[in-house]
Formats: sequence, C-alpha cells, structure tokens
Amino acid sequence: MSALIATLPTDGPTSRPRLRTQASPSLAERLADLAVQALLDEANLSPKPGLVDRRGSGAHDDLHLALMIDSAHSLWPTFRAMAEAAQQHTALDSALRATVGRLGREGETRMLGVTGGVNTHRGAIWALGLLSSAAAIRPDDLEPTAVAARAATLARLDDPALPVRQGSHGAEVRRRYGVPGAREQAQQGFPAVIQHGLVQLRRSRANAAGEQNAQLDALLAIMTTLPDTCVLHRAGMAGLNSMQQGARKVLQAGGCAQLAGRRQLRELERDMLALRASPGGAADLLAATLFLDRLAQMPAQTGRS
Repeated sequence: MSALIATLPTDGPTSRPRLRTQASPSLAERLADLAVQALLDEANLSPKPGLVDRRGSGAHDDLHLALMIDSAHSLWPTFRAMAEAAQQHTALDSALRATVGRLGREGETRMLGVTGGVNTHRGAIWALGLLSSAAAIRPDDLEPTAVAARAATLARLDDPALPVRQGSHGAEVRRRYGVPGAREQAQQGFPAVIQHGLVQLRRSRANAAGEQNAQLDALLAIMTTLPDTCVLHRAGMAGLNSMQQGARKVLQAGGCAQLAGRRQLRELERDMLALRASPGGAADLLAATLFLDRLAQMPAQTGRS
C-alpha cells in the first residue's frame, strides 16, 4: 500500500480527492487506504454478474463505474475518522458505537452529495466502518476472524441516535421475506465473508486461478448463501434462488479460471440481467473480504500510531 493519502474531496459529483504524500501514514490512514482500495477493486473487478464493472452498468440504470469510483474516494475521511475514534477508546462500548454511527451517517451524507443522491455504498460504509474500527482498537491482532468478532460486538450495541428509515428497501425486504440483512450479517461476525468469501479467495489462489478469478470466485461463494436484499427487492425469492443456484454452478464447474466455469458465469449474468437484479449486498461483502484479506498481511501493531 503506497503512502498516497486522500484529503477531503472537492465539490462536484465527478471530482476526485486531492492527494498528498506522507512519509509515514498513521494507522487510521492506512486502514482508510485499505478500505477505499477494497471498494475500488470491487468496482473494477470484471465480469461481475448484474453489477457495475469495467464493461458497463450491469442491471443498474443509475450507476456507472466513474460514479462508484468517486463514491469510494469520498469515503476516505469517514473511514479514517472511524479508525481514529476507535484508537481513542479502550473498549468496544456504547460511546464508540454512537461515534461510529454518527460518523457513518455523516459519511453517507458526503457520499450522497458526491453521487447526486444515488446510494452507491451505504452497505459498505456499515461493513467497512465497523471493520476499520475493530482493527484500530486492537492493532496487535489483525487476524480476520478476530477483527470480524470485534466488529460484531460493536454492531450488536444499540445506537440511540440511529434514525428509523421509513420505507427503506432493505427493511421492507426483511419484513416481507423474514431474512436477515446487512445489520444481522455484521452482528453475526460476517459469516458470508469469513466462512465463504475468504475461504474461496484463498482456495482459488492456491489453485493458481489468478487474482482476478480468485476475487470473482470469492464473490460467487458469497452469493451462494447470502439472502441478498438487493436481489430480493428487485426479483423476489425466485430471483434470489436463481442467483444462489447460478453461483453454485460456476464454482461446481471449477470457478472462473475454467472454461466450463466461465460458461456458467455467462449463464448467471444473463439470468441476472433478465431479472434486472444486482447482488449489491454480495458486492459490499466482497469489499469486506478484500479488506480483511489485506489487513491480515499488515504487520501487527504494538501501538496505535
């Protein structure tokens, strides 16, 4: 990870953050770098079924790659602030939960200002914000399962200032289908990431699939079991079943590094586009997977600088 540290973005939906060089970035800055890079890598990863990537907008009418990139960069100050807040605490307590929640909502406002009101990364702010905070409070233990467990502890605490989102798509889907959403995924320690995304990412690497294919396989592994509320909102339970079964077929055919797997991936993409369904929840969790994978490669920190 280079020491290019983003400062606050300039105004405008297509602006990029100004960059400055710093010889020794702080821990909070390094964590913000990792979080933003995970979002950028997820956005650029191609070909993703139904999702924005380098080829186009997938099943979306209001998203495109440049917007996703602008959105990711705009969140750097948010992730840094969350990590800095965690460094100032010695426990995963209600005070830290309230601070992380407030910073997340402020980051969401900044994101929506950059995207013109389009929700690009609301779920990612939640997931990566919790994980950044969990890493910062115990920089001596950056093992993925441990970081995810600390994030779960924080996620289970009540945020008294949490607004009730009236009529949100996620809330409606959870009520209608009785499925857990992003909040429950975090409260359970990100099982889709720990048990599926990371396991498949490392398995595919070990099988010499290549990094792009390994990341695609990790996304598909998450899709095999995740009750993705984005897909449920657009395509209902039939669409969710189609996504999960299609993802399984790709992996059963050897994954994205194999010709048979690529054929199944094309079939899955045709299905997702026909349903106008995009696995946005799985995409957020892929970013969390990449974040934790790279975090584990950072040397453990004995201090909090």
